[in-house]
Amino acid sequence: MPHRTAPSRAELVDAAAKLVPLLRSRALWIDEHRRLPDDVIEAIEDSGLLKMQVPAQYGGYESDIRAYVDVLAEVARGNSSVAFCLSVYASLGWMTGLWPDEALDEVYTDPQVRVSGTTAPTGTARRTEGGYVLNGSWSFNSGVLHSQWKINVAMPEDTTGPAIPLFCLVPVSDLRIKDDWYTTGLRGSGSVTTVAEDVFVPEHRVITGADFYQSGGRSLANAAKPAYGVPVLVTTNAIQVGQLLGAARYALSAFLERLPGRPMTYTDYPSQREAPLTHLQVGEAALLIEDAENRAHRFADLIAGKTERGESWSTDERVASRVQIGWIAQQCKKAVDILAQASGGSSIHQDVPITRIQRDLHAATLHAMITPGVNVELYGRSLCGLEPNSAYL
Repeated sequence: MPHRTAPSRAELVDAAAKLVPLLRSRALWIDEHRRLPDDVIEAIEDSGLLKMQVPAQYGGYESDIRAYVDVLAEVARGNSSVAFCLSVYASLGWMTGLWPDEALDEVYTDPQVRVSGTTAPTGTARRTEGGYVLNGSWSFNSGVLHSQWKINVAMPEDTTGPAIPLFCLVPVSDLRIKDDWYTTGLRGSGSVTTVAEDVFVPEHRVITGADFYQSGGRSLANAAKPAYGVPVLVTTNAIQVGQLLGAARYALSAFLERLPGRPMTYTDYPSQREAPLTHLQVGEAALLIEDAENRAHRFADLIAGKTERGESWSTDERVASRVQIGWIAQQCKKAVDILAQASGGSSIHQDVPITRIQRDLHAATLHAMITPGVNVELYGRSLCGLEPNSAYL
């Protein structure tokens, strides 16, 4: 497919902004049905945003990290479950570019392809002629209900020496869906469990953990692209921060929209807007969001700069990159918690966004790669001169 000029960052953000009214109007349906509705999927496809992570040789945009941050922040102003799914498609779609070109030719036959998956090695892979036989169960598969392909990670059987995880690219149609996603947050992400039962995966759709985390992958077409030289988890963590920022922005704007004319019950203030307590709450929340946004943009610019200069990433830099998403998550969550507390008893009604935003953001911050405490501890170890206690860098 011939290369095409990719939309600018501003054009992509504008396309995301146009989705916001629809996403807000479908919020209650999304939570009730624990998935995304067809009209939302169609609107996402029409927006062109799914091409951001597609390699240029397949007609994609190969968007930079700053574009992902700003686009996903805009989508999250509409709905966090939608933004979370899109952040997964962006991250896993970018990861797919590490596979051999023969596999990419299969995946990218669909211009609207969506790849989901997890990197927890909760399956097994048995060597067979021409590939592997995959078995296992993988939980927390966000977006899988609307994706065509999935990355499953398995430990090899019958191996000599240290076992290296195998990353298997599998059609979702080859997997069994276990509908177990009954949650208080990110309900619409449909993060159900998937099960593989003697699924054959051909050789060209399997790469090793070393290919995935260290060597830049096995695609000859993508190997020369500087973006694929950035560590996988640096890139994907940076992509993920946008949906956290957007949720916090939505909470602040929703709070301010409800503020005029709202009294403070059991006080002498005729309007909550006049109370000094409200000013302190809004001011602190806004500053936390501004700080988180500035940090996210610095993170994106750091990646862009090192990519442009072709610089490698040290272990300390990888650790420092991982803590960014944890700290941004903590700032956004604190801001939303302040606004939720200030929203009063009427905010517990289903049609008021703030408590839904709070539940969704709380769920997002529990993600193993996002959890603030774990990431801050990892960073502190590094500052104290100790080796990382995680291989996920």
